[in-house]
Amino acid sequence: MSEIIDVKTQQPASSRLQVMNFLNEIAEKYPRAISFASGRPAERFFDLQSSGEHISHFIQHFAETNRLGVDAAFNRLAQYGRTNGIINSLISRQIANDEKIDCNADQVIVTAGCQEAMDLCLTTLCPDPKDVVLARTPTYIGITGVADLNGIPLVPFECTRPEEFVTELRAATVRAENQGLRPRALYLIPDFDNPTGASLPRETREEIIEFCAAKEIVILEDNPYGLFRFEEAPIPTMFTLDRRGCVIYLGTYSKTICPALRVGYAILPERLFGKKDRSILLMDQLSQAKSFGTVNTSQLAQAIVGGVLLKENFSLAKIVSRTTQFYRTNRDTLIAALGREFGSNGSKLQWNIPAGGFFLTVTLPFEFTDKEAEICARDYEVLVMPLAFFSLNDSKHRGVRLAFSNTTSEFISEGISRFRRFVNDHQPIPA
Repeated sequence: MSEIIDVKTQQPASSRLQVMNFLNEIAEKYPRAISFASGRPAERFFDLQSSGEHISHFIQHFAETNRLGVDAAFNRLAQYGRTNGIINSLISRQIANDEKIDCNADQVIVTAGCQEAMDLCLTTLCPDPKDVVLARTPTYIGITGVADLNGIPLVPFECTRPEEFVTELRAATVRAENQGLRPRALYLIPDFDNPTGASLPRETREEIIEFCAAKEIVILEDNPYGLFRFEEAPIPTMFTLDRRGCVIYLGTYSKTICPALRVGYAILPERLFGKKDRSILLMDQLSQAKSFGTVNTSQLAQAIVGGVLLKENFSLAKIVSRTTQFYRTNRDTLIAALGREFGSNGSKLQWNIPAGGFFLTVTLPFEFTDKEAEICARDYEVLVMPLAFFSLNDSKHRGVRLAFSNTTSEFISEGISRFRRFVNDHQPIPA
């Protein structure tokens, strides 16, 4: 059974906080290593050269909307701005078109990347030492980092099959309550999860919503990869499926437009657990916390995003179509390389085939931790992410995450060939 990890006292938290330092150091030490570690978007599709055009486009809109002259609009843009953001209505129109999410501008708070949105939500929802966050293990290190740095305990649970999700979630909730703790939030990436690449079916999403609504547990639905779908019909977001007012939707433009802009957002339900005044109160609390943290999200960065949304008629579909095809080609190349190198040599490797996103995971027949990662980078010149880095317990030490977003077909094929040599040299000898 998974144990509750109190980040204030237990060693696993400090180990998780060292993950990014370790990866940066190992990448610098072995610059010739082909990397499957970075979950960055492909740089070839960035278009910073058009930033001035996007700002000008937004300024015209901003001036007209606020009945200002162009010079006055520029001056206001250069000043400290509204804490909750200035492109909220544009965001609400874009996600209505691309994600079928129905919300108004007052439900949106614009943040300095999705990381700030996670930080604001966790610290606001969990102010008491007895408040805890539920998370499936393995999970995205960004949320565990927020919890670790703020001393918010995590309650991990494992789930290998979607039909078992609510059963394991319920068991984790009971364990926490039996220890006098209060589960206040559940963190999820339902579409193309980081690190696993897996997605939750609609039925499972609906079951999770019903359970969390009954327990008044807020679901933090993080969706950075949802627009990068390679096949199969889109599954409605949990925010769209939510009729109980328990889902906060977290989004970002880092993957779709450009990471350097650092523009993300959180969308609150119109009626939190059925009550509008609770939503208003939560938004006020988030806004107050942000005002003393980052004051406001860069208005220049918001202007670039706003200009893109205006130019694209409030849809990112055209922008992501080329990148999605690129990511799909990389995924297919990676799957083919894994099959070619490991498919028939008795290595006992297993891997999933994600229907979108940036990642897949490979299960190995031996333990793979930071020690093995360094050997792999140093001696075989290939860098992969141990799944142990994303684990909240000790159960995921035999897997790796392979990122295929920011690389090329040539590097993928050569990298998996190198990884195969590492695996062959480190497989246990049969008894």
